[in-house]
Amino acid sequence: MAKSKRRKSSKLFSTPRKKSRGKKAQRMGLINAGIAVMSLLLVAFIFSFSGRQTQMGVPIEVKFPSMPDTPKLATEIYDANPMMDVEIEILNGCGEPGLAAKFSTLLRQNRVDVVRSENADHFEYDKTILIQRSENVSGMKHVADALGFSIDNPGQVITSVDPNLDVDLTLIIGKDFRSISSIQSYLSN
Repeated sequence: MAKSKRRKSSKLFSTPRKKSRGKKAQRMGLINAGIAVMSLLLVAFIFSFSGRQTQMGVPIEVKFPSMPDTPKLATEIYDANPMMDVEIEILNGCGEPGLAAKFSTLLRQNRVDVVRSENADHFEYDKTILIQRSENVSGMKHVADALGFSIDNPGQVITSVDPNLDVDLTLIIGKDFRSISSIQSYLSN
């Protein structure tokens, strides 16, 4: 009995066979060789890619416009093209996309301060209407002239003073916008 116990204990502390170590070492060698080959391919790819990026081609010369010695101040720009003291909101009441923005550009070219341009409450306005919201009559006359409206025509210009609004005028664009001469000439350009 004593011999069988020794054999069991000797098996626990025995060294592994050389064949299994050899297979393990062979597998590890293959993995290391694969990693080395992949590393070489990666280095070759990076070198090839960087070589293409640094090739010389046709030289491109970029010239920036010369800047004036001193930039213009905002007051100088305003003095050259002052805005009228009239604030207007433009509402698209006909549903044609981008129309309020086009009216905004037209009125800004006529020195009118457009504070808002958005859609109206609905798109069923047949007539384009200019609504006076404050006591600024000179501003209303200026905008009416820019649009080619007659301030005596109640179908085009309406007075509805509302001190709660933050604008002097409201322009609602109707489906008849193509009949406005200033818009026709602006859209044709």
